[in-house]
Amino acid sequence: MRASSSRRLAPLTAGVCLVVPTGCGNSADSGGGASRSPAASSAVPVVASTNVYGDIVERIGGGQVKVTSIISDPGQDPHSYEANTQNQLALSKAKVVVENGGGYDDFVSRMLKGSDNSSAEVVNAVEVSGKTAPAGGELNEHVWYDFPTVARLADRIAAALGKADPDGAATFTRNANAFKAELKPLEAKEAQIRTDNGGEPVAITEPVPLYMIEAGGLKNATPEEFSEAIEEGDDVSPRILRETLALFTDEKVEALVCNEQTSGPQTDKVEQAARTAGIPVVPVTETLPEGTDYIGWMAANVDALASALGR
Repeated sequence: MRASSSRRLAPLTAGVCLVVPTGCGNSADSGGGASRSPAASSAVPVVASTNVYGDIVERIGGGQVKVTSIISDPGQDPHSYEANTQNQLALSKAKVVVENGGGYDDFVSRMLKGSDNSSAEVVNAVEVSGKTAPAGGELNEHVWYDFPTVARLADRIAAALGKADPDGAATFTRNANAFKAELKPLEAKEAQIRTDNGGEPVAITEPVPLYMIEAGGLKNATPEEFSEAIEEGDDVSPRILRETLALFTDEKVEALVCNEQTSGPQTDKVEQAARTAGIPVVPVTETLPEGTDYIGWMAANVDALASALGR
């Protein structure tokens, strides 16, 4: 999610794209990095780059962790975020740090380099995923939309927490296994989409949901130049914009999956074209919406996609 003069960050409000029901759970702090959960002084201090990873850590650590999620406000852009003193202080005390990696949240690496905390165990989600950029292409760093990666990440987080608190290791492993069990129904829903709708074309505004789309066996019909330009905050050429709009006016796609947290003139035109053509618009976000947890959030995303395709 890269900010630019041609793109604006939008708050998560009803009426933007399609309203999606969400699950219940702990809400993320929106104050730029305050601790999300009360915990005893003996709890393992953890810093997560975003509230997505903060929520996963809390699920695995339970009451034995004290989590600080740096990015929790949907208006904050991880690509351009500048750390503050409060963030730096939390990082200096952290026993475990969870970052996305892949260029998404480089502010964490910059903070670590400027910190005297050399003992923190750093968990990098992209490294855990094992994913690399395709030949001639760019890495899709939004790995929290890939459930097999999140399952491996849960194990890695449990191991890091167990290293910081050996007495709690068994609890962390048990909680990670329970969390992974909750991922299985989500993978099953994606498999059902693949069975029912495999090969059907959809459009996107950015690469954020691509792992979910690929797991559902769907085809991304969006011109690569369009989604890359939107992600980078660049202007889309008139030719590419016409090609993208034609996906909707000519009814060549079954749904538009849009990043609800960012918008601009080009994405507004695309979303309006989809609505005018009667093509469902499915919103996704990069950070955890208020009042949700990871499992409920992702279940709502997959359900919304399935519903759109089943129209």
